[in-house]
Amino acid sequence: MQAEREHLDALVGRLTGALRGAEVLTTSYRGEASQFVRFNGARIRQAGSVRQGELTVELVDGRRHASAAVTVAGDASIDHPRLDRVLADLRAQVAVVPEDPYLLLAEGQPSTERIGRGALPAPDDAIHAVLAAAAGRDLAGVYAAGTTTAGFASSTGQRNWFESATFNLDWSFHLHADKAVKNLYAGTVWDPASFARKVDWSLRQLEVLARPPLELRPDDYRTYLAPAAVRELVEMLAWGGFGIRDQRTRQTPLLRMHAEGAAFAPGVRIVEDTAGGAAPDFQEQGFVKPPEVVLIDGGRPVDLLVSPRSAQEYGVPTNGAAEHEAPESVAMAPGHIPADGVLDALGTGLHVGNLWYLNFSDRAACRTTGMTRFATFWVDGGEVVAPVNVLRFDDTAFHLLGDHLVGLTDEAELLLDPSTYGHRSTASARLPGALVEAMRFTL
Repeated sequence: MQAEREHLDALVGRLTGALRGAEVLTTSYRGEASQFVRFNGARIRQAGSVRQGELTVELVDGRRHASAAVTVAGDASIDHPRLDRVLADLRAQVAVVPEDPYLLLAEGQPSTERIGRGALPAPDDAIHAVLAAAAGRDLAGVYAAGTTTAGFASSTGQRNWFESATFNLDWSFHLHADKAVKNLYAGTVWDPASFARKVDWSLRQLEVLARPPLELRPDDYRTYLAPAAVRELVEMLAWGGFGIRDQRTRQTPLLRMHAEGAAFAPGVRIVEDTAGGAAPDFQEQGFVKPPEVVLIDGGRPVDLLVSPRSAQEYGVPTNGAAEHEAPESVAMAPGHIPADGVLDALGTGLHVGNLWYLNFSDRAACRTTGMTRFATFWVDGGEVVAPVNVLRFDDTAFHLLGDHLVGLTDEAELLLDPSTYGHRSTASARLPGALVEAMRFTL
């Protein structure tokens, strides 16, 4: 990626040389070199690779500013005239836009470099491993792997660069109709033994899924939520729960925590783990993120994510949060329930692998509703006995992660965001499973 980096530096140098008067230029870059394979019916249906880069250019003059995004070709004969036109357009816009009272530039921020080296398999090796696991079964899924890059450069000389090499296999085994078992294997190092364990667990679930399903009545049930299900709940918390803007405007779903002293269980610790995640360690305006921001500790709030605009508005320091003030590398500390003994710990109740269609039913109370998805099982005496038809839950995080929480597993699983809308996402979550004494199911 050195050539990519040098080309971007040359582009920024050219734009800097064209500035006039007190103009300041900032640029934010996002790129990737990825391979994609789509599987359906245990066969390769589509395969290809993507190499792309996008540069966002912002021109600032006093408190007036404007920005534009442009695809970078990596060829000076194409990129130079394209960016010359962008700069001229931005200059015309800046001349007429109003002043921005919340503009904050990354003055005094350090230049940084972080290059994450992964041990990704050769594409053919990964494909062969997936096809071998799918032999004789109906597998559907997507494998994505490669390097993502991010950069920031300004006319004041600041330079930040980030590279991350990851893979992400998002797949499911289908039985018939809507009966399927979903799994995810992601990370920076492909370990055949770890993949084999995930495949084995999915096959065990698939066998049980073939049994006649149970139809449970609405009630409160002892429930184990796998890490993928916990991620859905944490993402709801992140929807306004950890940013200063929502806290100050009282739109946060954790309002009871801030206004009434409500708390999660003492063992709940949630952090923005930039050092352990796959997202850049700086944000698009060039503010460098700390290695960790503690959001919840001992079940109680600690710090908030503060974007540069919020920092300017509320008169507090920024900690490099993105504009939406949600964690991009969220992590929850593990607990003490053995991950390989969750069925015994559950005893009798529901084993929920996935949740979906989540939304707030009462945002101020952090009450969420949603559906179980894919394979959900009834467990009796530590043994998986039957699949359970789709259920709707409606419960508050102050129960699920608070007074109803029995404990968390002693291992946290890395879950990379499989989204590829426009580009491969670099968001990640490292989460344990959660055992809940009573989870409310309403339908």
